[in-house]
Amino acid sequence: MNTMQPAPLPTYDHQPGSGPTLVFLHYWGGSARTWDLAVERLPGRDVLTVDFRGWSRSRGMSGPYTLRRLADDTLAVIADAGVTDYVLIGHSMGGKVAQLVAATRPAGLRGIVLVGSGPARPSAQITPEYREALSHAYDSDESVAGARDHILTATELPPSVKARILTDSRAGADAARAEWPLRGIAEDITEHTRMVSVPALVIAGENDRVEPVDVLRDNLVPFLSQADFTVIPNTGHLIPLEAPGELVDAITAFAPAT
Repeated sequence: MNTMQPAPLPTYDHQPGSGPTLVFLHYWGGSARTWDLAVERLPGRDVLTVDFRGWSRSRGMSGPYTLRRLADDTLAVIADAGVTDYVLIGHSMGGKVAQLVAATRPAGLRGIVLVGSGPARPSAQITPEYREALSHAYDSDESVAGARDHILTATELPPSVKARILTDSRAGADAARAEWPLRGIAEDITEHTRMVSVPALVIAGENDRVEPVDVLRDNLVPFLSQADFTVIPNTGHLIPLEAPGELVDAITAFAPAT
């Protein structure tokens, strides 16, 4: 008799609708609900949103919280949801995870959208000093508010959205909060990104201070074999929250419902 229990999966939400399914992967400090403003603009569309291992409703899951573990989790969630025809949409850290998933060339993957994504090759600014400082960005409510208002965004957000960012940023397990700034952000995954064989859309925020336009143009686009590049004006790094309408327009043009 087989008494083995299936491995636990990150918590996810699946909105049934027309495909291909849009699979959304959040940024470091985000959650599935980071995409709420985008999802509400996608009525009737098949949508899957995930709380990464160590974050929000998946906070209690054990590590490691490496990019490759998150990529494996993503594939497991997609399989569990019965999704067989999909587009990956990854923001920041989630974009780097999406590159690793796509590099495995899974059946059913139709394309990837990389939103303010961690680039395949880390930029020159990712020094040990920068990473150490970044690892403390979510240490307190005050530090989160400072990062949110002065680094992550370039537009004024509604109070409810600002509160959501603060809550989500503080809702990560300690080891999950440390993994991206101390290790994941500095990983060079160019050998994997070169293996992505599906069409890609890279979306940059005009005023993004975290992953600037020139970094994505120089350190990500060249490693994708089929990449379009677009810049959303007047927005910072939190594109899903600052410019959800423009983001959805770009996504639906790239991956229209069938």
